[in-house]
Amino acid sequence: MSATSTSHLVLIPSYNTGAALCPTVRAARGQWTPVWVVIDGSTDGSEVELLRMAQDDPGLRVILLERNQGKGAAVLHGLREATRAGFTHVLTMDSDGQHPAEKIPEFMAASLDDANALVLGVPVFDASAPALRVRGRKVSNWWANLETLWQGIGDSLYGFRVYPAHLLMDVMEQSHWMRHFDFDPEAAVRLCWRGVRPVNILAPVKYLLPEEGGVSHFNYLRDNLLLTGMHLRLFTGFIVRLPLLIRRKWF
Repeated sequence: MSATSTSHLVLIPSYNTGAALCPTVRAARGQWTPVWVVIDGSTDGSEVELLRMAQDDPGLRVILLERNQGKGAAVLHGLREATRAGFTHVLTMDSDGQHPAEKIPEFMAASLDDANALVLGVPVFDASAPALRVRGRKVSNWWANLETLWQGIGDSLYGFRVYPAHLLMDVMEQSHWMRHFDFDPEAAVRLCWRGVRPVNILAPVKYLLPEEGGVSHFNYLRDNLLLTGMHLRLFTGFIVRLPLLIRRKWF
């Protein structure tokens, strides 16, 4: 039986996730109410069955965007709708079955205990994880922690996390970035700059094979170039904010 909240919702951005979408949403609905899904201009028809599900499920809302804008842009659209509806926090999770729906109550409880916290999932990888991606994320994690003066970001890229909705929306509204694959790490860094405390919780991650319904839109060259440019931009911001970060950390 799913827990119900009027302050915390599950927000799932989705783009061409195929057959993995509905099982992911069902798993989330089994743990939490409400669950909102933002269909980010999908062209694979994956939203059709989901819309049928929503007709019989008042705890599920499907938001359709006409064209693909990127993960961060889809999250921002959901944030605007959520805050207008009175929600204060959102738990984001991927739509492809990688994230553990059974962990939703634990993450929400941590957020309810500390409303100003950024509750971050720290991935526990199994044998399905591509070694190149596991090693590569260590670079992004190192930079994210440097840029926040080691405030404790356990993992900068794992998208299973709970955000204070108004703070995240404010950060995103003031930036032209954070609309694509760069969303997760930049959101964590900029919220830490705002004084939000990261809380880290271990969570398993599963990489599904194509025959299991796994879908990945990750492009090694494009997305790593995007991350490199993002960290260069954040490092510049870090230098500007360094006196404030030092004062906050040690004094």
